[in-house]
Amino acid sequence: MLDHLSGATRSSLTGLLLPLADRCLLLPNVAVAELIGYQAATAGPSEHAWCLGWISWRNQQVPLISFEATCTGQAVIGERARIVVLNALGGSPLRFIALLLQGIPRSCKLDSQLNYVDVPLQPLERAAVQVGEQVARVPDLVALEQLLVEAGLA
Repeated sequence: MLDHLSGATRSSLTGLLLPLADRCLLLPNVAVAELIGYQAATAGPSEHAWCLGWISWRNQQVPLISFEATCTGQAVIGERARIVVLNALGGSPLRFIALLLQGIPRSCKLDSQLNYVDVPLQPLERAAVQVGEQVARVPDLVALEQLLVEAGLA
């Protein structure tokens, strides 16, 4: 994933800045299946605060995750909440993962010269980069998917 963002195979890439309550994530837009409006999740078999339950998307049940809660243990659902459905990458039975956002993602162009920022990272973050005036975190989507598998949600 980070290889795609660092421009290993292209000179530029379109990325998406995903607003969370306490940080912004950066993903290549090809990782995103769809942005949808917020919908309350139905309860699932998880006792983890980061798993908000399941949503119905395109006739499938998809786990809804709060990335903030994987870092801080606290899920936040703001009045501008949205959901981004991500393509799963790690070869597990999961095909999609839904992530809770706190606003509308913003598109950005990334070139091969990403400016890495030295800030403390959470376990599911691979790097922090400067995108314009903003520091964005690059999430480890394979590790996020593995977290769901280990929690019995895949």
